[in-house]
Amino acid sequence: MKTTEVPSLNHLNAPDRADIEELTRRIYAYQRGQEDEDRFKHYRLTRGVYGQRQLGVHMFRTKIPFGYITPDQLIALADISERYTNGRLHITTRQNIQLHYVKLNDSPAIWRELSEAGMTAREACGNTVRNLTASPLAGVDPEEPFDVSPYVYAAFDYFLRNPICQEMGRKIKPAFSSSEKDSAFTYFHDFGFIPRIKDGEKGFKVVVGGGLGAVSMVAKTAYEFLPAHLIIPFMEAAIRVFDRYGEREKRMKARMKFLIKDLGFERFMELVEEEWPAIAHKEYVIDEEFVPRLGRVPADNFPAVAPLNPALYDRWLATNVLEQKQGGYRAVAIRVPLGNLEAEQTRLLAGVIKEYASEDVRLTVQQGMILRYVPPTALPHLFNALYALNLGLPGYDTTADITACPGTDTCALGVTNSTGLAARLETLVQDEFPYMVTERKVRIKISGCMNACGQHMAANVGFHGSSIRVGERIAPAMQIVVGGGIAPDGRGFIAEKVIKVPTRRVPAAVRRLFADYETNATEGEYYNDYVARLGKRYFYSLLKDLGDAKTITDEEFYDWGQDHEYLQEIGVGECAGVSLDVIGAILNDASNKVIAAGTSLKAEAWADAGYHAYSAMITAAKALLLAEDHKCNTHIKILTDFEEHFGDRFPEFSPFAQRVLRLKKQDPQPEFMRTYLEDARAFVSRAIKTREQQLDKVVVGEYYKA
Repeated sequence: MKTTEVPSLNHLNAPDRADIEELTRRIYAYQRGQEDEDRFKHYRLTRGVYGQRQLGVHMFRTKIPFGYITPDQLIALADISERYTNGRLHITTRQNIQLHYVKLNDSPAIWRELSEAGMTAREACGNTVRNLTASPLAGVDPEEPFDVSPYVYAAFDYFLRNPICQEMGRKIKPAFSSSEKDSAFTYFHDFGFIPRIKDGEKGFKVVVGGGLGAVSMVAKTAYEFLPAHLIIPFMEAAIRVFDRYGEREKRMKARMKFLIKDLGFERFMELVEEEWPAIAHKEYVIDEEFVPRLGRVPADNFPAVAPLNPALYDRWLATNVLEQKQGGYRAVAIRVPLGNLEAEQTRLLAGVIKEYASEDVRLTVQQGMILRYVPPTALPHLFNALYALNLGLPGYDTTADITACPGTDTCALGVTNSTGLAARLETLVQDEFPYMVTERKVRIKISGCMNACGQHMAANVGFHGSSIRVGERIAPAMQIVVGGGIAPDGRGFIAEKVIKVPTRRVPAAVRRLFADYETNATEGEYYNDYVARLGKRYFYSLLKDLGDAKTITDEEFYDWGQDHEYLQEIGVGECAGVSLDVIGAILNDASNKVIAAGTSLKAEAWADAGYHAYSAMITAAKALLLAEDHKCNTHIKILTDFEEHFGDRFPEFSPFAQRVLRLKKQDPQPEFMRTYLEDARAFVSRAIKTREQQLDKVVVGEYYKA
């Protein structure tokens, strides 16, 4: 199979050019059997190329910090989607855009066109620092103490291609809120930042170790106030701890939240402090001059025009339009059902944005968009244009605006059809509870499995895909959760699991939950406070009969949107890292890390050189341990186990842990890094010679995690 020809890359920046050339080269090697499949999988994930449910095609994910995108970039993505995919853009709950049905050989060409549009897919997937999300109103939020946009971009830029976060045990997800209301959901992120001003100084409340998924946890407060110039050093130190101590063998325990739980929060923070001496930037002052460009801002002199649908327009004004802190302008939300935009629809939308708003567009975690700097007289014109594109829907971020991941449409991990259910529930809200189109008392989120891409555990009423066995048949089901999300005062809640019901009964469950709340809640009582007051058992009793499998009908063996009986097909997810089974390949990795350290040293990137050298020694030690069947589930265990099992054979490097970890006690200065790199070269060379004296031995793949 021949790889797609890639035109000249000379006009691209050097990092993007190198990424595209490497991707092309490794696709070529993989397709000729010159690279292990799992090894290649790990590589392509960090380049945004993710396996899809359908064989032979992939999901391609972009990385869009804080959801900032321009109309021209939307056009570029629309063009890419028509050339290489099914012609659809999907907005995710992490303010990214995904493309589906991508052929592997087309991915270098997509990368090139993304780079030409000023975008990237580097580290959009894989075990690295994922997209940094932020409140979509950052910069125009009337309640913000300052604009967090420059800080989010600086963190994105700092960790992109940074050696400390290229091969971690799992992913890291940061978020920045614009205000104390926590509209960025920082409480369930690995790192969360809420802006504050103390004695005239800008800084952030910092939280760490939150997460959703099967075991959800609320983040712990690391600092009530951390000066702004220290947030990036803190993130780097914490990531170094996560990289060294984090679990790598057991996928479900390999997140920051579990490390903090296992170590204890105080010990975790002590380890973070221990890492600071090795950080190149003890302070990192962020240039606040970086703010997304506005382009041409329309003047407030549009002629009067009647809305095409006056009743809908009034509701749209009430739910989708907000006055900015910059007096005289409006921020306008676009509700995008299921986050899906067709290519031509996107191009036309980009033209509408250029005419009636600034170029500063933000994607949202609700799978929609926020337009900014819309003059008041442009509002009816903008509504009419959106209405013509089927995007003039009121109810942004209300009960009617249901979040859902792609589920079984494309995801290998999907258990049930979350998009089909979301469409059914949106119709239910509009037809049976029309007043909830303008209310934010209850928000609904749906995930196709327990992994929470639809953020169901952060919903007042949430659902995740499951199944129920009835004799020899299996019915599609949804686990119902209640009581999650952000309260109006900024409190963060994790939902409680209540009961599993056949997915066809979910509309009945929603009707029952809504009616119960309307009847029994006190005046003005927030839904989550209502849930907490009554308790999980109350809601179980309320819905118990809907979970009775004995009463399932034939129709209930069909999932929403399906014309055939449910067939459970669960694939293997690709976000957890990868297995590799050849000791020689692992040692080759160590050699490549030594080379990378030397390159960084020549570029005077002292801290990067040190971390590459550290990784080289860890990797080489791991190879020798695996060759003798010793498990390697954390870096710290590799260090201690190597001393135990190889200390007498490598006396010149003993005590091994102390020798390697002296990195974290030293300021990254040239003299020390040169010495440290020489140690790494010597150790890796010795490890390779040791291996050459052994028989070629294959290692069980599941052990290759650390």
